[in-house]
Amino acid sequence: MSKLFIVVFLLTLSCHPKKEFIHPIHKNITQSVYASGNVISRDQYQAFTIISGIVDHIYVSEGDSIKIGDKILTIANESQKLNIENARLSAAYANDKANEGKLSEAKMNISLAKSKMLNDSILLERQKQLWAQNIGSKIELEQRTLAYEASKTTYFSSTEKYIELGRTLKLSALQSKNNLSLASKLETDYTLKSMINGVIYSLNISEGEIATPQKPVATLGKINDFILEMQVDEYDIVQIKIGLPVMVVLNSHQDKVFEARVSKINPMMNLQSKTFLVEAEFVQQPEILYPNVSFEANIIINSKENAVLIPREYLWNDSLVTKSNGQDVVVKTGLKDYKMIEILSGLGLDDELIISDK
Repeated sequence: MSKLFIVVFLLTLSCHPKKEFIHPIHKNITQSVYASGNVISRDQYQAFTIISGIVDHIYVSEGDSIKIGDKILTIANESQKLNIENARLSAAYANDKANEGKLSEAKMNISLAKSKMLNDSILLERQKQLWAQNIGSKIELEQRTLAYEASKTTYFSSTEKYIELGRTLKLSALQSKNNLSLASKLETDYTLKSMINGVIYSLNISEGEIATPQKPVATLGKINDFILEMQVDEYDIVQIKIGLPVMVVLNSHQDKVFEARVSKINPMMNLQSKTFLVEAEFVQQPEILYPNVSFEANIIINSKENAVLIPREYLWNDSLVTKSNGQDVVVKTGLKDYKMIEILSGLGLDDELIISDK
């Protein structure tokens, strides 16, 4: 019976092997926030046409350098050209110099009306003097009076017509100029021009195809000048500050780590992804790089040399560790990475730790 007990006891021991233990170690630690994203060219933007129409001519190719104001493409606009020509003709017709003859004629009419009014005034005054001497008839006096009133009315009417003609001609000239300016402005809407000094990274349309304001026709950006756009989780964004170092691994350069610095934090969260857009700039960018290359990055938020560290799996309930003798100890933690965590107090380098079963 005693032999059976010994065998059972030994089997029990073999089923419960002794747990492995570790000691805290001194080592450097870096705490970082993970982010992923894409490389974009500085000032990169998608170009849209203002109006819809058939692409008449494309002036650039992918990879071409371009300057501000250079043409990218034009849309067929024969009807608009006719509108401009009509507006130009109307402006020329309504020009002040072109209407000097009308104004001169109106001035002459005023002069003639004034002369007639003065003459009728003299004749009326003479007739009044004769009537005072009982010479002539009352009918003659009334006729002279009516003639004077008629010529005076004609004079004032011609003056008003001259003033009104001047206003009308000025308004017509101004409207014609505005119509010409508007037509010329609309003509520029048929030409898509570059807004930056840079390079054409992509063309999404060909001559003869229909361009619409809803579809980008080209992508432009600075040449050999790139920035990093990263998506940072909302739980980590409060730790991100301008100037923090960023360690970047590009999918196009997987054998090398590049250093960058946080340069911009977009304050609006993306509601769908629950992330914030954070930009960084290379300290020294790769010699060869292209837009839209994807990457993974770690934003360094803190680091410490010669810290007391233990593996993260040995910590439980955020503040407890278990010694090899089974005693649970409360510790104060500091920095952490994906493997290790810093112990600020509660443990020494000689303490033996096991993974808790609790």
